[in-house]
Amino acid sequence: MIDKPAQLKPEETEAPLVPPATSGKKDSKPARNLISKLPYVLGGITIITLLALAFRPAPTLVDVAEVKRGDVRVTVNEEGETRIRQRYVVSTPVEGRLARITLNEGDRITKGEVIAQLDPIAVDSEIAAAQGRLRQWQAEKEGVATQRPKTEAISQAEARIRGAVAKERENQAKVEQARASWEQAQRDRDRNQQLYSDGVISRQVKERAELEETAQDRALEAAIRAADSATTEVKAAESALAILQGEQQDPDYLLDVYDARIASVRAELEKLNDDANRMEITAPVDGYVLRINNESSQYLSAGTPILELGNVVDLEIVVDLLSADAVKVKPGATMFLEHWGGDSTLEARVRYVEPAAFTKVSALGVEEQRVNVVADFTNSDATGDLSQIGLGDRYRLETKTVVWSGEDVLSIPLSAIFRCESQAKSTNSDRWCAFVVENNQAQQRQLEVSQRSNFEAVIEGGLSESEIVILHPNEEIQSGTKVKAVR
Repeated sequence: MIDKPAQLKPEETEAPLVPPATSGKKDSKPARNLISKLPYVLGGITIITLLALAFRPAPTLVDVAEVKRGDVRVTVNEEGETRIRQRYVVSTPVEGRLARITLNEGDRITKGEVIAQLDPIAVDSEIAAAQGRLRQWQAEKEGVATQRPKTEAISQAEARIRGAVAKERENQAKVEQARASWEQAQRDRDRNQQLYSDGVISRQVKERAELEETAQDRALEAAIRAADSATTEVKAAESALAILQGEQQDPDYLLDVYDARIASVRAELEKLNDDANRMEITAPVDGYVLRINNESSQYLSAGTPILELGNVVDLEIVVDLLSADAVKVKPGATMFLEHWGGDSTLEARVRYVEPAAFTKVSALGVEEQRVNVVADFTNSDATGDLSQIGLGDRYRLETKTVVWSGEDVLSIPLSAIFRCESQAKSTNSDRWCAFVVENNQAQQRQLEVSQRSNFEAVIEGGLSESEIVILHPNEEIQSGTKVKAVR
């Protein structure tokens, strides 16, 4: 007979599942409550963390640049223009009526070519009048009869002799007076030399005595020359009197007068003939017609400008700089030429800076002192025929004149530096500062800036290569401000 298994009571089947120590209902309830509240605790912590992250100060976004080494050029930038080096203004050589000019601006001309014509009628009439006067003086010379000199002329000659003799005597007296003074000065000199040797007087007194002796010697020589001149004048007056006395029977002086008049008219005729030969105006050089000042037929006085000529293959650059910038430019400085119409950058070299400035009113109505700086082309493609690259007279271009250059120097963008606050009111205006990014924070650094171009500043001290500086710092950036670099 098979025995049926014994049926267990509920208490006996559940007893092994629960340990005796923890089987009570009073100990298991707090654990179940903690587990049920855990999601709420974690959610609160997450919300607090998100709020803290949301309201914490965000770092300031800044533009930065790296401190680098390289070549830097400091330039003075200004608009300039080309100019023909040798400009020739052709004017009327004589007074007359100008015939209409047939040339046009831009026409090429050669040296010696006729470029203008004056009407020769006026000159021809003056030549005819001069020839008439010449024949008149020649006829009067041939008809001169014997005529004695006037008594008044002889009296004047005698009076001249008396005056010359009196002047001669006066000068002789001055010679004797000067000689006496010179001898006295010699004695004073000898005496002072002896006193100087004995140590009685100073060297200055001795030298003064020697100077006085020299001065008196020169005065004596001058008096002697004056006396000789007076003697010569006496002889000349006596000769004039003798000539007048001889001309009482021979009127040669009238013949001399007519000879002088005839010579004067002949000289006038030579000038008029030269003017007649210059009625045709020729070109002084090979080149081009730059400007026609008087094109129509009109009557012009001598010296009136007619044409301007020049050779466009011989150009130079002229730039009017502010006088404060011009003092930085030296002869021989390099000049770069841009935006002249071509794709390449031309080069020039400063030849000279004009010594005088001029006043120019700017576009804003401000009076400025300007100085012209003149430079020559140095490019191999520009030193030849400049007309081949399209440049002509008074063409506009932009110039950059180098006033300082450095190789392998430490530099930063110019927008990174600013005046130090401690030096803002100081007389020393060369103190600059910049903000450097260190550990994501801005730190102010004082710099030594030697040169500044339009875009860069050369740093002599205060920064090292590869450091990061902040560009365009504003009032929000202070030392210790957290920043985030934006490149």
